[in-house]
Amino acid sequence: MPGLGDATRGRLLFGGDYNPEQWPEETWHEDVRLMKAARVNSVTLGVFSWSKLEPEPGAREFGWLDTLMDLMHEHGIGVVLATPTSSPPPWLGRLHPDTLPVTEDGRTEWWGGRQHFSHSSATYRHHAAAITEDLAARYGGHPALTLWHINNEYCTADHGDQAAAAFRRWLRARYGTLDALNETWGTAFWGQHYDTWDGILPPRLPHYLRNPGQVLDFRRFTSDMLLECCTAERDIVRRHSPHVPVTTNFMPLWSGVDAWRWAREEDVVSVDLYPDPRDPLGAQHGALVQDMTRSQARGPWMLMEQAAGPVNWRGVNHPKPRGLNRLWSLQAVARGADAVCYFQWRQSRQGAEKFHSGMVGHAGEEGRTFQEITRLGADLERIAPAVTGRPVPARVAVLHDWHAWWAGDQDGRLSGRVEYPDVLSAWHRALWQAHLTTDFAHPEHDLAPYALVVVPQLYALTDAAVGNLLAYTRQGGTLVCGFLTGVADQDDRVRPGGMDARLRQLFGIRTLHEWWPLEAGETVACEGFRGTLWSEELEGDGTAEEIVPYRGGELDGLPAVLRKGRAWYLSTLPEPGPLRDLLASVARDAGVRPVLDGLPDRVEAVRRGELLFVLNHGREPVTVEVPGTHHDLLTGTDVTGRVTLGRYGAAVLRP
Repeated sequence: MPGLGDATRGRLLFGGDYNPEQWPEETWHEDVRLMKAARVNSVTLGVFSWSKLEPEPGAREFGWLDTLMDLMHEHGIGVVLATPTSSPPPWLGRLHPDTLPVTEDGRTEWWGGRQHFSHSSATYRHHAAAITEDLAARYGGHPALTLWHINNEYCTADHGDQAAAAFRRWLRARYGTLDALNETWGTAFWGQHYDTWDGILPPRLPHYLRNPGQVLDFRRFTSDMLLECCTAERDIVRRHSPHVPVTTNFMPLWSGVDAWRWAREEDVVSVDLYPDPRDPLGAQHGALVQDMTRSQARGPWMLMEQAAGPVNWRGVNHPKPRGLNRLWSLQAVARGADAVCYFQWRQSRQGAEKFHSGMVGHAGEEGRTFQEITRLGADLERIAPAVTGRPVPARVAVLHDWHAWWAGDQDGRLSGRVEYPDVLSAWHRALWQAHLTTDFAHPEHDLAPYALVVVPQLYALTDAAVGNLLAYTRQGGTLVCGFLTGVADQDDRVRPGGMDARLRQLFGIRTLHEWWPLEAGETVACEGFRGTLWSEELEGDGTAEEIVPYRGGELDGLPAVLRKGRAWYLSTLPEPGPLRDLLASVARDAGVRPVLDGLPDRVEAVRRGELLFVLNHGREPVTVEVPGTHHDLLTGTDVTGRVTLGRYGAAVLRP
């Protein structure tokens, strides 16, 4: 199938979500002039245009879109054409209430916003397919079309009657018999045994805690139903234009869909990324999402949305300081993006997101935002020939699995302070601060390419995943696992002993006596560092070659960290500095080193192909030692031995 290279044709795609239906036609020509000035070569059309395209049932109003498609082609601007199915027109919900989603407490989510559709509604699917069919038939061969964009940010859960019927069908297909379902869900607890399929509902609002097996399967079901909607539209547009790649945009590190599975169904993997410009760790969050998306794509990927300035959905929405937008965009390219795009092109004057920034803000072309966009467009044009399609090498893998996340994220867990995304981010941050480039991988993926594999936390592991970790270490790989890993199987059934016996043997653990979660602000002393968030009462089996003990308190003398051969287990979360130092040391022993030695704090260095990206995430100028002579593609100058970067500065160096 086609990939992102078919859309880029050697360019870095640069542009954004374009909503011309919000503006009079004379503005469209002004937009084209500004796009050309900023070197924009791609726009996304139609994301929220269903009611414009189909103002009443069965009507088709394509004239305005014909004009825009032709206008973009005339000026050499490619179109990412969206199916508009994320925002059904008001008439659909009014005439067909079965298309509206229902919350867990029985409230209908009405039209007037967006994403107001029931993924399980046959009526919704019929109308979504019809508008997609006509859109694809009309524009599948248009010369401006470079990419299909299906729906937008799939995220809608549904607990209504349509979803209940679909959930029962999904469960029948998964389990076959009620006996198998009852066994898997553990319905003997609290007398929840089901005697008929008709008695099974989505996990609606209960009197007390819900069955975690039911909740886990409902999350799987929701991901699958949304994927069915996506692939149905994908198949329609592919039939009309098999040469045009297809994508849908993920939200970053979001729990709603199994993005490993979804990525296999896309030609191009894309993501929306909105770090907080006031967050001192915003760059690390960006790197995490970029590494994860690149790993899902197994190659170049698309930054579908970012903000040119402030968003409008945080409590306080801060603009990006001068230079930060450029820096973070170049960071995405360094970590594998072949497309840098925004929501949106022109900032809206009306509607719910009129204070969400655009590439052209309310200040217009004289505003700082557009001036910076213009500079970025020139930068991307300079580096595109040398970077597009190039790989990002990584010898470290971080294991991540949505099903493990779903299983661990339950009402009755031991600590509500242990949030999976926070633990995952803490480990990735430690590697990022140690200047180590990472891939992400599913626990059942081939791990042989990696010298070091880290498992921040995988509460639930399949037998195949456990076997994969054991095989990896037997073949000489280095493995570092965090707490609450391997506690349960894929059905959230706790493993005998509270941790898979094969993993206990791997790490040199005889018995896991108790879990000791920590309160907010509480730490636990360990030899050489302090642990946070969690601790465990472990007894070693005498085979561990290195033990870091707890010091003081209830766990005094018991192992906080164990190493047996090339396998490490951390029963607590070390504070950021010690975790960074530990992982950096283990990486060195495994033969993994940073791209550049001696990097200053807040400087990031990433290789992509033959290029070296050096990025200063600080406000103060820095000088970075770069052995040899390189040509900086951004400035057109040669640098020898060192490069000086100003605040939020960047260099893209070719040897």
